[in-house]
Amino acid sequence: MGTGEGFFERRDAGRFTATEYTRGPWDAGSQHAGPPAALLGRAVEERPGARADMRIARFTYEILRPVPIGELEVTTGVLRSGRSTEVVEAAIAPVGAAPVMLARALRIRVAEESVPAVVSGPQLPTPGEVEVTPFFPVPWETGYHSAMETRFTEGAFVEPGPGTCWMRMRVPLIAGEETRPLDRVLIAADSGNGISAVMDFGRYVFINSDLTVHLHRHPVGEWACVQARTSVDAAGIGLADAQLHDEKGPIGRSAQSLYVAPR
Repeated sequence: MGTGEGFFERRDAGRFTATEYTRGPWDAGSQHAGPPAALLGRAVEERPGARADMRIARFTYEILRPVPIGELEVTTGVLRSGRSTEVVEAAIAPVGAAPVMLARALRIRVAEESVPAVVSGPQLPTPGEVEVTPFFPVPWETGYHSAMETRFTEGAFVEPGPGTCWMRMRVPLIAGEETRPLDRVLIAADSGNGISAVMDFGRYVFINSDLTVHLHRHPVGEWACVQARTSVDAAGIGLADAQLHDEKGPIGRSAQSLYVAPR
């Protein structure tokens, strides 16, 4: 499998090849969930007949199985359509196989400056004010870890506890195509549990089988910031909760349910 010039290479409207940049840190044959999450977001935005006066307010993902690196098919469909809201379903599957990741997007009709803007949340140091932070050790050279630039303002991948990390894509989501603001947020949001890991990567697994992203403002700029905190119960269930930012301020939240167990 070649590295390519993006996380994915487009074959046609609904078929893609995942490159080595999608590779996650745990399995050489499986993707980090961030790139396929962003690809499903792109599919919802590009869906034929999508209304231009609506914007994504919430994305909920179910990760049924690890997403393999290879040929993939993406499909979309409308579950509910109304005057002010709609729900769109999207799925990603290996060619000729059952879906491995599902998503439902809530889109809400927008009207510019129809209500007062109310913003709450901390103003973070900008990515230009902090140094590049290395990823935790990964057994292969090329993958999600090498395709993303990371800069922590609090914590680090190798430090347990809450973390705040600016993230920027080094390559486009789809080779030869312009990267969109939503791509940048969705590809980063699934990293909350790694940014705020409270247990040793070498001794415990803390795997998420879902991801929910809420956006009250459309993101801008090249950088997305994940300000995350993880909580774990002794029964082995955890939650990674994060506030999402761009360089203008808070844009929403993300959450991941975690399965936590000794290795």
